[in-house]
Amino acid sequence: MTTRLNPYLNFRGTAREAMEFYASVFGGELDLRTFGENQMSDDPAEKDYIMHGQLDTPNGFTLMGSDVPSSMEFTPGNTYSVSLSGDDETELTGYWDKLADGAQFTMGLNKAPWGDTFGMLTDKFGTSWLVNIAGTAASEG
Repeated sequence: MTTRLNPYLNFRGTAREAMEFYASVFGGELDLRTFGENQMSDDPAEKDYIMHGQLDTPNGFTLMGSDVPSSMEFTPGNTYSVSLSGDDETELTGYWDKLADGAQFTMGLNKAPWGDTFGMLTDKFGTSWLVNIAGTAASEG
């Protein structure tokens, strides 16, 4: 198996909804396993929390996520972002448009000073996304 690096997002009770949303954005196969299925929760109210979720997309993206049980500290923050970049304007704009549903925009998807199209948003689950679409000069070099 090849070593890979991928984002792992944490939620508090919304991992299923978030991971299903990301599957609707990127497509692919979504595997969700609950704390209850794995006998990993002492709190019956959290038996349906997602212990591990993994989305593998047709483009080779892997996005993981889980719910943090109440017995563990959970502090949502802004110390990370997920970046999508490439030169397929149609594909990346499509992802942006879907992620924009209910999002707060830091910077709209517009031409950037470095020649690419760039935007930043925080989706409805609190995840920060950066989208960079390579400009003509960048994609030729």
